[in-house]
Amino acid sequence: MADAVRTTCAYCGVGCGIVATPGGARSATIAGDAAHPANRGRLCSKGTHLGETVGLTGRLLHPMIGNRQANWDKALDLVAKKFRETIDRYGPDSVAFYVSGQLMTEDYYVANKLMKGFIGSANIDTNSRLCMSSAVAGHNRAFGEDVVPASYDDLDQADLIVLVGSNTAWCHPIVYQRIQAARAARGTKLVVIDPRRTETCEGADLHLPVKPGTDVALMNGLLAWCDAEGITDPAFVADHVSAPEGFWDHIRTGHDLWTTARTCDIAPALLEQFYALFAATPRTVTMFSQGINQSIRGTDQVNAIINVHLACRRIGKPGAAPFSITGQPNAMGGREVGGLASTLAAHMDFAPDNVERVGRFWAAPKMATKPGLKAVDLFRAINEGRIKALWVMATNPAVSLPDAGRVREALEAVPFLVVSDIMADTDSSTHAHVRLPAAGWGEKDGTVTNSDRTISRQRPFLPLPGEARPDWWIVKEVARRMGWRNAFAYDRPADIWREHARLTAYGNDGQRMLNLRAWATIGNDAYDAMEPFRWGGTAFADGRFPTPDGRARLVLTKQMEVQEPLGQWPMTLNTGRYRDQWHTMSRTGLSPKLARHREEPLVEIHPRDAGALGIVDGDLARVATAQGNSIFRVSLSEGQRPGEIFTPIHWTDQMSSGGRTGLLPRPLVDPHSGQPGFKSTPASVEKVAAEWKGFLILRDQAATGQPVKLPCLWSTRIAVPGGALYEIAGNGDPARLDAFLPKGDRVEAMDASRGTRRIATIGEGRLNGVLFVTRTGLLPSRDWLIGQLLVEGVGGSVLAARGPGSQPDKGATICVCFDIGLNQIVAAIREQQLVDMPAIGKALGAGTNCGSCRPALANILAQSMQETLHAAE
Repeated sequence: MADAVRTTCAYCGVGCGIVATPGGARSATIAGDAAHPANRGRLCSKGTHLGETVGLTGRLLHPMIGNRQANWDKALDLVAKKFRETIDRYGPDSVAFYVSGQLMTEDYYVANKLMKGFIGSANIDTNSRLCMSSAVAGHNRAFGEDVVPASYDDLDQADLIVLVGSNTAWCHPIVYQRIQAARAARGTKLVVIDPRRTETCEGADLHLPVKPGTDVALMNGLLAWCDAEGITDPAFVADHVSAPEGFWDHIRTGHDLWTTARTCDIAPALLEQFYALFAATPRTVTMFSQGINQSIRGTDQVNAIINVHLACRRIGKPGAAPFSITGQPNAMGGREVGGLASTLAAHMDFAPDNVERVGRFWAAPKMATKPGLKAVDLFRAINEGRIKALWVMATNPAVSLPDAGRVREALEAVPFLVVSDIMADTDSSTHAHVRLPAAGWGEKDGTVTNSDRTISRQRPFLPLPGEARPDWWIVKEVARRMGWRNAFAYDRPADIWREHARLTAYGNDGQRMLNLRAWATIGNDAYDAMEPFRWGGTAFADGRFPTPDGRARLVLTKQMEVQEPLGQWPMTLNTGRYRDQWHTMSRTGLSPKLARHREEPLVEIHPRDAGALGIVDGDLARVATAQGNSIFRVSLSEGQRPGEIFTPIHWTDQMSSGGRTGLLPRPLVDPHSGQPGFKSTPASVEKVAAEWKGFLILRDQAATGQPVKLPCLWSTRIAVPGGALYEIAGNGDPARLDAFLPKGDRVEAMDASRGTRRIATIGEGRLNGVLFVTRTGLLPSRDWLIGQLLVEGVGGSVLAARGPGSQPDKGATICVCFDIGLNQIVAAIREQQLVDMPAIGKALGAGTNCGSCRPALANILAQSMQETLHAAE
């Protein structure tokens, strides 16, 4: 057996340690690393099932020029030539890089150095702009540097944890488990501030369902309360914090309890309960994520939170801090090297002395002297003809950026587009002139930084497939071909790491906390063996901040004017993540187990709104905004505030005919950070009628190769063991779908009264595919049919869609690890009289592995017990 390799998870900014043991045929066994400080051996559902995503399905394995395979020399020469010609003709600002938090720090460093020091433009931005750049801007305004002043250990020592704009149970499950452990061990209180009642709210001490976009008012009201109650620390503020003129007059005017409650649209008594709890609990950690950052006033929202912690001296002490939790595995590493267009490098901005210092260190021929184009502006500049050549690395902007229809137009219009990615076909790469095969997780070698400043190694345990190469290698080879051979003479990631570490220390006499001097001279073996470490120690414990005068800054923040519903767009659209999916599904979409939790892209809508629109659960509905529209499956949810809807961000044209959330949000951005506002777009919803519905199941290569584009109104591809399931619906004659069934002996059954057709193709006793459609009848559960993809001796009786003595429908999958459905859980609770979570785990196994389903289990248990009490009455 191959040796186990300690590495880091590929997903969120928690940065969990993983132990991967490679197996045969591109497989791996995954376990949590008990020695890693971020997760201590725990993994969520996505991390647990990483082994299902390391195959070669859909991989880009060779350089491609247009639709023709090319060798590396030809592809790299072409990229270098086109970029050089564009720069010579139009200047350095005519080219741009759009990169990703999926890159290693070493990848990021080389790309940033090439663009800002040698091409001479700052037009390099990252998809991290979309998730945490408002936190960066807020940190810089308050502290003078982008420093997260907290660690996960603070969660263990806090007496109150406030989650603002974060569905932590789904988006950062290991953090949520750590919070729950603290609650069990020390009685820590939990407050969740979120317009939606998500699974994170289950069991919380308080949930404040505030009106979207009112977080500044909420936090200014909290600070006003603390000021009036004597909870602030005037001595600390006088010695260590600066306030702009009129700051306290602003806080003390118009932020009383009643005004704030009215602005936030919550009950004054509920708001008072939160304020009193905060005031009485010095050890408070306030964690915030996309609900705060993804706003056109995101930076002010960040600073409103930080203001409270500074004024009350809940910072620099154990269990007391404002804590930004990031979405991507290396968003922080990108921030450290300067991967944002608004920063230079190593936490330095574009001040002349910084430009001179970095230029001297790099021996750069042409330094960028001002910030470049941020993500939304970058793609707008392409449509305006100002960007002539673009290189997209490890991201899919045609899906993830707001107003994605316009982004797609930009990708089609740019004269020269390079995409380096692990996948052969994405919504973005279909427009590329050159596609370059990059290394994926399990093949990458480098470092990443998580949300609490812990740097970890990501180590390879699988060979590079085909002609795939690391991103740093691809970029440095282009740089060398553009004429800068000596400046990019890297042989390994350790070479880049040492240079990056030296730059953080170069000319840094304490002005910046990011200083990796101690790691600047480590050897290759020491780099390979590097243990996780957290730079910067306990931030601000001495009351000093990395500003010119050593003082933090309170920032004057104002509540934005919350837009009321418009006549044409009466609803407010919120967007976000699902528990078991990741970004645009190029990795998680390969996992049959991860697909089962939420199989289709849903629009969640309050039953009252749905009733007014004539929509019922399971219908199809079109969500429209001024930017575009897309179709979703309807899910009724009491957790939605009336007048508001929610859709997930993950689905692409490769996975579904609808569910394209990126088409919908406005391309409006925060004026300080440039981060788009994804959380409050005016929208409308209308029912979409379908004459028939059905599903198509395909086995093996027919399912796992190029996604099938089905000629119908609605189709969604779902990975299943042995193949793929397509949920479908449409109008007209569904017979045109017959052509998509694989070859084989064909069996068919019809029910004319219900307009039902069932067709299967069988080859050598194996099920190749099935197609079930109906106009008025019911469709059977798919589970038994999916299981038939993996068995031999299948016959015509497969059309019955169940075998002798087969089990009843297990319901929607709740526990992905053990494939346990809602109906099974409810039945076990009732029949075995289960009364707590350990009892459910003992009976079914649910919740005993990764723990991601525990909030859902708690909710099911509470509902079942409530129904039992009502029945007894």
